[in-house]
Amino acid sequence: MLMFLMVLLGNLSMVLLIVLDTRLYTPMYVLLSQLSHIDLNYISTTIPKMAFNYLLGNKSTLFIGCGVQNFFFMTLVGTEGLLLTCMAYERYVAICFPLYYPTQMSKRVCVLMIAGSWITDASNSSAHTAYILHIPYCRFRTINHFFCDIPAMMTLACMDIWFYECTVFVNTIFFLLLPFMAIAYSYSQVLSACVQWQGGRRVYWTCSTHLTMVTLFYAPFVYNYLCPRSLRSPTEDVILTVFYTILIPVLNPVIYSLRNKEVMGSLRRVIQRIHFVKM
Repeated sequence: MLMFLMVLLGNLSMVLLIVLDTRLYTPMYVLLSQLSHIDLNYISTTIPKMAFNYLLGNKSTLFIGCGVQNFFFMTLVGTEGLLLTCMAYERYVAICFPLYYPTQMSKRVCVLMIAGSWITDASNSSAHTAYILHIPYCRFRTINHFFCDIPAMMTLACMDIWFYECTVFVNTIFFLLLPFMAIAYSYSQVLSACVQWQGGRRVYWTCSTHLTMVTLFYAPFVYNYLCPRSLRSPTEDVILTVFYTILIPVLNPVIYSLRNKEVMGSLRRVIQRIHFVKM
């Protein structure tokens, strides 16, 4: 719950800051505000329910509630994955092709990127949720996990679901592995460009940090969803899931916001404005 409150404070502050300061009305910060918005909702789908279950000693949930949790979790996770790709592309254009930035990252393009990410993953999550709610389950419907995750639910199926497992495999490649490869390529080009011009050291380290964060987000996902069940244990699934459900939303505001000089400058301006109004 402490980590949840940290995510709540950090991401909500970031969203409000970008709304209040018109100087941050740029594609980079609009995408960043969307990331904060997603992280805020993303962690809210798992942690509050887990905490209340622990405090109340209740280890059950409604079956339909399990499906709803799965839908929102998959939608938010997939949208964040595509949004991170958009953010990497925005940095790639800004650093490597600055003259093309006004056309390649216009407000219209930014809105289309955000809307496309949400619509694509909401549609994909709807199909997955509809399937997992209609297959028969056995083994007392007890999952060895702290929320309704697809890999954990698939182990309880009372029918052969090899085709669905293949679908999950393909989806993981399309929505996680390919975006990660695109992000890695974009940042590699940015890092190469930073080496060639003076003053690029700060940008170099910033992009290196962002690439590390992206890797921490994608790697556990890819392992959990692509690795065969026979090669991993439920304990490994839970430990790896903690990385992308709890740790990443906690670190994102710190990495993308608190270490950004423009964001900190905007925060000071907003605080001064509020203080001036109170006086």
